[in-house]
Amino acid sequence: MKDTGRIIAALLIGAAAGAALGLLLAPEKGETLREGIADHINDLVDSAKDAMVSRARDIKKYSSGIYGKAKSRFEGAVDELNEHKDNIVDNVRHKAHQAKDQAQSNLNEGKKHIKNGSNEINEAIQKA
Repeated sequence: MKDTGRIIAALLIGAAAGAALGLLLAPEKGETLREGIADHINDLVDSAKDAMVSRARDIKKYSSGIYGKAKSRFEGAVDELNEHKDNIVDNVRHKAHQAKDQAQSNLNEGKKHIKNGSNEINEAIQKA
């Protein structure tokens, strides 16, 4: 893109120089020649401005497209990460509930064994 701008600038400068030389070498009065040169240079400046504005619009449009694509990809990645995070959280919660239920079951089983053991000890003590 930089090379294209340089080429356009070089062409405009060359055209201006060529036109100025042509007007200088033309058989006209000094005042008419100066007016012609000024008009031609003004036309070239306007043309260069128009070309640069057009190029700037193209660059803006191109960069907006790139920004939109990048934003869309980023938002998609964020959505995927959030979904993955939610799946992990749900999985961890499920496993935590399973572990809690297993621990409660083990605790109840342990209480039964202790109670049975203490009952057996009490019976043995009473028989002795």
